[in-house]
Amino acid sequence: MPRSVTLKTKKHDQGVYGHIASLDTNSQKNAKSLLAIFTKATGTTPKLWGDSIIGFGEYHYTYDSGREGDFLATGFAVRKNGPTIYIMPGYENYSDILKTIGVPYKLGKSCLYLKHLDGLHTPKLTKLIKAGLKDLKKRYPVTMQ
Repeated sequence: MPRSVTLKTKKHDQGVYGHIASLDTNSQKNAKSLLAIFTKATGTTPKLWGDSIIGFGEYHYTYDSGREGDFLATGFAVRKNGPTIYIMPGYENYSDILKTIGVPYKLGKSCLYLKHLDGLHTPKLTKLIKAGLKDLKKRYPVTMQ
């Protein structure tokens, strides 16, 4: 029987724009740039997840262990150390796109940690967002609203 877990990072109704307005000037600039890129790439209205993640769409997952839940399909957060981009299938298959993204980065499983956005190749980030969503839809039901 599937078991549901309560995640710390949940979608809520607090405003994305209020969150962005609460950031320092440089972080606001980064958030507004990423907001425009993700909104155009996904055609989806952003939602705030947790305290700081701006997410687009969501998916329902069920693991072999029976654990299940809902999480953002893609999104970003503007952190103290730089922006973080979330591509939920992970970054294993995107090395061709990543090597042309134009900015320094580090990888986590589903996190792309950027130092800054200066020099970011927007079409490549858009391609990465779309590729991640396409791959996520192969594994899980995804809702883009």
